[in-house]
Amino acid sequence: MMSKGWLDGAVHVPSPNFNMRPPNQTVDLLVIHNISLPPGQFGGGHIEKFFQNRLCPDEHEYFQTISSLQVSSHFLIDRSGQVVQFVNCEDRAWHAGASCHCGVENCNDFSIGIELEGADDIPYESAQYQSLVWLTHTIQTLYPAISNDRIVGHCDISPGRKTDPGESFDWRRYLDALENS
Repeated sequence: MMSKGWLDGAVHVPSPNFNMRPPNQTVDLLVIHNISLPPGQFGGGHIEKFFQNRLCPDEHEYFQTISSLQVSSHFLIDRSGQVVQFVNCEDRAWHAGASCHCGVENCNDFSIGIELEGADDIPYESAQYQSLVWLTHTIQTLYPAISNDRIVGHCDISPGRKTDPGESFDWRRYLDALENS
């Protein structure tokens, strides 16, 4: 479960990239993302460094274009299914950027973000789906306004700007597992 917004059993890697949610804000949206650093490559701890503002621009040409960004997500599920938490669920992570859901702007205010280590066109691992289902159920227990129909991809709240979690994410597999577990 969770203790004061931190998930028991997750690896805690606190990010400085967060702030307070607006007062009396109901958390009622779950946003699924993907990330790989460098793009299409897995492992290496670069995602953790990125979310902690410690990514070295000299390690890879791509890092030079993103190392100055200040972003975060509440959670990351790596390729092995390990869950890493960067931001307390009670706080506002900086994962959605310019976004809108059901006519409400700035989805960071009312959402929890989960990054899957992956890419739009590379299939996700079974262990990631298993962890995602478990994590989703845990989040839904604590935030009951996040019903299954309040789970979206980054592409859904930032169309034209974002494509993740991409065509390789099996929404049917994920949603069926949520319904049947």
